[in-house]
Amino acid sequence: MSLADTPPLPEIRVNGVSLYHEVHGHGEPILCVHGTGSSAAAWSDALVTLRTRGRAIAYDRRGSSRSERPQPYATSVRQQAGDAAALIDALAAAPAIVIGRSYGADVAIELALRHPERVRALALLEGGESLSDGGRRYLAELEAVVLEAADAGVHTVAEALLRAVLGDATWEGLPEEAKEMFTANGPAIVAEFRGGFLDADPKDLSAIAQPTLLVTAEDSPPAFAEATAALASAIPSARVARVRGGHLIDPAGPAVLGFIDEVLAPT
Repeated sequence: MSLADTPPLPEIRVNGVSLYHEVHGHGEPILCVHGTGSSAAAWSDALVTLRTRGRAIAYDRRGSSRSERPQPYATSVRQQAGDAAALIDALAAAPAIVIGRSYGADVAIELALRHPERVRALALLEGGESLSDGGRRYLAELEAVVLEAADAGVHTVAEALLRAVLGDATWEGLPEEAKEMFTANGPAIVAEFRGGFLDADPKDLSAIAQPTLLVTAEDSPPAFAEATAALASAIPSARVARVRGGHLIDPAGPAVLGFIDEVLAPT
């Protein structure tokens, strides 16, 4: 039996696009925003735990996996944040605790900046690389990898990107279904790099009043830690948790769960 408590056809049309979504559990809303090349499927293990804390909502972002990919496909962080805001409204899920991983963290930040009334708290798992010099250089290097792979064939994009970010051993150790998911999302990866990343400065970020957890991993490339430090210095309520492992941080790890419990604790 599926864990999802959604209707048999869990597609919803918001902001001009059809999004696949799942709702797990009941209670206070927790919105899960996946990273580049991924989908809600990559959060299935985390949702088993997150559903014990509230109504966990996972979705495939525009252009990814089971959600609509308009043709020709182009996107941006702002557009993705608009989708998230519209999904929250459609599911009567405001304000939500928003967990964003990698590019999904950029989307979560943009959501908090443009639609603050829809966000109760933020848990950001290594995003915001565009906010630091080292992060911008790193993104430029990754963009070159992505576009070179796209020239060779869009089916090679995901493998090239994930080998660059996670390392060869991590890519080779992924289950075949995960490799297939990332590979099929090659066009979404290209579109997200071409559409750019979070465009915000410290003054913008200082307006984020919601409780914010920044999670960074010990074995991630240095650009992620630098970006986390930039976010921590700009967001007044931010605090940092450092965890073991690499960039694929567990969205239901102890640091995130402890933060959710604090946010939801009676006052």
